[in-house]
Formats: sequence, structure tokens, C-alpha cells
Amino acid sequence: MQKFYIILMIVGFACNQSIKTEPATPLIRLPEMTEIKLLDLKMQPVNLENHKGKTIFINFWATWCKPCVEEMASIEKAQALMNSNEIVFLLASSEGIEEIKEFSRNHNYTFNYVHLENGEALNIQALPTTFIINPKGRIVFSEMGSRNWDETANINLIKNINNQHD
Repeated sequence: MQKFYIILMIVGFACNQSIKTEPATPLIRLPEMTEIKLLDLKMQPVNLENHKGKTIFINFWATWCKPCVEEMASIEKAQALMNSNEIVFLLASSEGIEEIKEFSRNHNYTFNYVHLENGEALNIQALPTTFIINPKGRIVFSEMGSRNWDETANINLIKNINNQHD
């Protein structure tokens, strides 16, 4: 009988593993927006302060990360669905700029790729990881793992963050 309850608990846990649609509660201190150090692919600093008043979606990824690459199609669709000047999509990799450029040439995405200079300082522990920064410049969403970003619930999540002006 005890084995039955253990199996039931395992099956119940496994059945609850679905694609996430709500923001995860961070277990660590989130960095400030100003702590994120990015370069564009021409090796020029990206100043996130220039996007204050907009929502910034930053997906941290790597060319060798299969879940990262698989997630990109849904990010591309979400970016197209949002089609907004109020939301900035950035895909940040700590790999070399030439590697990022090569990936960009070999994939048909319209992303704004950037190089992440300080992933360790941001405590990014797994890829992909996504930060969403609200229009006031606060990171209000942080999550490790992939999502289907083009699903209605996730589009609404981004829209709701975009409407946070407090």
C-alpha cells in the first residue's frame, strides 16, 4: 500500500510538469538593470537605460544549448505578435561575438543579438534564462528554462509587464 502512494505521488508530480505560464518567484536577488553589461555585435556598449519607458525582454542563450535554440522560434513569433515599439527583444550570449554572428548568419531570425559580458555576475545558473524588465527599469521576471513564448498566456504576461508603470 505504501508503494502505491509513492507511485501515485510520483505520477501526480510528473503530470503537473507543464509549460510555465506564470512568473517564477526568484530564489535569489535579482540584479539591477544597470548591472547587465552588453555589447552589440560591433562591440559597442548597449545602454539599457536608453530603453527606459519600454519593456525589455532579454533571453540569455548559447549556440550549443539545444533548448535555447528550440525556444527561439517561439520568441521570434512572440516578437512578431507584439510588433510594438514599446517592447525591446534582446538575445544575449556570453559566447564570442564572431560565434554569435555566425549563428545569426546560419539562422533566419530577426533578433537583436548581443554579447553578454558578465553572466557570472548576474548569477545566471542555467540556459536559457529570461529576464523581463518593466518600463520603470526593474527586472520583474526572471526564469531559468524555456517557454513557448508565442502562447497566449505568455504574450499576456509580457503585455501585463509592459503595462507596469509603478
